[in-house]
Amino acid sequence: MKHGKKYQEAIKKYDVYNPYELDGGIDVLKDIAFAKFDETVEVSIRLNLKKSHTVRDTVVLPNGFGAEKRILVFAKGEKAKEALGAGAAYAGEEYIDKVKDGWLEFDIAVATPDMMKDVGKLGPVLGRRGLMPNPKTGTVTNDLKGAIDELKKGRVEFRADKTGVIHMGIGKISMEKDKLKENIKALYDEVLKKKPADLKGEYVNSFYISSTQSPGVKINFKSL
Repeated sequence: MKHGKKYQEAIKKYDVYNPYELDGGIDVLKDIAFAKFDETVEVSIRLNLKKSHTVRDTVVLPNGFGAEKRILVFAKGEKAKEALGAGAAYAGEEYIDKVKDGWLEFDIAVATPDMMKDVGKLGPVLGRRGLMPNPKTGTVTNDLKGAIDELKKGRVEFRADKTGVIHMGIGKISMEKDKLKENIKALYDEVLKKKPADLKGEYVNSFYISSTQSPGVKINFKSL
């Protein structure tokens, strides 16, 4: 892939192959960011996994960023009222038909367990967009207030893709370094907790941070 002049200039400002301590790595990232907008800071963690392994969970980032997420809750009656009272943007069983008809004006979907039989039929729509409620990520629950509170605070899902890489945005380049550090460490700690019990050898292979348009900065993850 051919990169532009600004990208090439950014690479010359640091040692691409040198693993930096997190403090220094964030300093480098802030120095090489060149976009005219507030870029998202992204973490890429490559894991040594077998094909049978699944690494997927959620993490509450200590420091939120970006626009507030629009939460849709599939629920009936009093539970729908509870969801709206807790801060959901939309709630009700009628949204199943709306989504079937192509309505997707939301960022996160939550469902009560009794709704999953019908919500499951939306798999072709929600699944490919990563919006399907799932018990493993806390988005299928009767504790709607707790789930909505955490999602509003910054609870996000992470998962390793088919190549064993977790790639996730954790902040904005304009954020204070300490806040970026807290978010990065929160994600890393949760990833470590998901190490498969039968995995032998090293779990984490590499750890990089980057911004939307910048090259990656290698991080010494063993010191985190």
